[in-house]
Parts: sequence; C-alpha cells; structure tokens
Amino acid sequence: MNGRRPGLVPGRGELSQAVVDALRGGRPPAYSRAAATRADPWGEDLQLALYLLYELHYRGFREAVDEREWDPHLLQLRRLLETAFLDALRGELGGGPDSVADAFGPLLVESAEPAGSTSHYLEQRGSLWQLREYAALRSLYHLKEADPHLWVVPRLTGRAKAGMAAVEYDEFGAGRAEDIHARLFADLMTDLGLDPAYGRYLKHAPAVLLATVNLMSLFGLHRALRGALVGHFACVEITSSPGSRRLLHAMRRCGAGPAAERFYAEHVEADAVHEQVVRREVVGGLLADEPALEADVAFGCAATVLLEERLDAHVTAAWDRNESALRLPLPPAA
Repeated sequence: MNGRRPGLVPGRGELSQAVVDALRGGRPPAYSRAAATRADPWGEDLQLALYLLYELHYRGFREAVDEREWDPHLLQLRRLLETAFLDALRGELGGGPDSVADAFGPLLVESAEPAGSTSHYLEQRGSLWQLREYAALRSLYHLKEADPHLWVVPRLTGRAKAGMAAVEYDEFGAGRAEDIHARLFADLMTDLGLDPAYGRYLKHAPAVLLATVNLMSLFGLHRALRGALVGHFACVEITSSPGSRRLLHAMRRCGAGPAAERFYAEHVEADAVHEQVVRREVVGGLLADEPALEADVAFGCAATVLLEERLDAHVTAAWDRNESALRLPLPPAA
C-alpha cells in the first residue's frame, strides 16, 4: 500500500460527471438542481458523485488541488446528495429499532443455520475468482476502514472517548506501521494478485458497494450524526469476528496465501475483544453522557445492516448466475 493519490474515474451520469469535470477543470460543478433532487439515491450516478465529494476529505485526487475540499459549490452539491441519501435510508428503515437493545440484540446471536451473507457463501462454496472480486470490492472500505471513525473522537468524552481511542489504536497497528489493518488488507490483495493501490478499484465498484463506504463518511463528517457513527462502528465490531472466521476458512480452503489468511485471523481475535470495549465503553459511555442519542445509535446500526444486506444480495445473486459482481471484470491475477 502507498500514499499516492488515486486518479479520477469517468462519471456515471450528469451529477458524477459534473463532479469529475469540476475537479479536473478547477471550476464549480455544472449540474441542474432538478437532476440532484430527482436522482435515484441508491443509483450509480448519485453514489459515485457522493463518493468523489467525500474522497476530498481523505486523500483527494491527483487532478484536484487540496483547496477544493472546502469549495462552497462542491459542498452545496454534496449537501443535496447526502440529504437525499439520508432521507432514503430513514425512509427504507421506517419503523426500525429506536433502542440499542432492539438494534444490537439480533447481532449478538449467530444463527446455527447458514445465512445469506457473502462470508457464508465464500466459506461454503466460494472460488478463488470470487475471493478476488470480494477483496477488490472491499478495498474501497478496508483501505480507509478506521479513518472516518476517528472523526468522532473529539466529539466524545470520558469512557466513550477512551474506549474509542483504545480500539482505534489497535486498528492503526498499536504503533507499528506494518500492522495497520489497512496495510494488512493491502498485503491480502497482493496475495490475491490484486493491485493494492488506494482507490484502484473504484471504477469496478457498483453503487451498492459505494453506499457502504459513503455511509461511514456521511456519519463521520457530521457532528450531528455522532451517535449514528458510534452505532455504525459498534455494528461493524460486533459482526466482524464471526464473519472474519468464515472468510479465514474460505481463504485457507482456496489457498489464497498467508497474508490473505493473516488479515482475517487478526480480526477474529482482535474484534472479539473490541466488541466488548465498544459495547460497554463506547456505546455505554456515550449514552451515559448523552442518553438522547440512543435512537441515533440504533439508526446507525440499522442503516449499516441494511446496506450490508443489500450488498450481500447483489454479490451472491451475481455469483449464483456465475457472473461477476463488479461493473468491470478484473484483470487476471499477477
């Protein structure tokens, strides 16, 4: 993994192409407000546009100067798009859980019956080409996995802040650059014959994957959504260890390589500990300080589950048809 900036990718509609052109040309984005308000919140155009705008707060792009991060014209468009996305999430969840117990309870009991998740699929019948597709998709998430969660740290106090910092310390390698979890995932990609460059597979990723990354950026960039970000973080940590165990078995069965195995082996152990810290200290500490945020924490968890289930359905349906789950096929393994 390296620190170089990714390049821009072609747009997938009026809005995303307007963002690409604006970043390339150093000018305000040219779009109609009607296009922004009627865009499908789950669609390729809106999700790519939102991803590109959020990426300005991470590493940016080779074609864009750093000052574009706070360009008021880009921020105005971003606000329209993320409002549509947030409204769609709230509408989809409707009468979803509004308490931590209701939101997290089902996640604490792993069913004995095989579920429809991608990790179950890969463990039971996945092939090496499917593992490569999964890693390429997830690279947009895992190569920045812990970064947006750090934005919540200055918005927390006491137990919640200390617990969050403790877990994030592990995510960033406990002081060892070679053990940063994003670096471990880059090593996994190398084992699978993939390019570990940051953002390399953006053009391959469908909207259903971009939405999972955009969700944590949305929650992380808004102080008003700090409760939702904690809910997202807790959901990820609670579900990570069982899913990582299944993916570890899949990597071993398919002979993916030692680095590929190590990433998931690390998460089986570490996230089992993290789950307890997050539930008791981060979530418990936040609600002790700000009990009014409980519904937001539950929403963050429910939104995460919703988008992960949508992604699982897309990926496994494509694989059941023996088709790629990507927008573009991967090149052969190096």
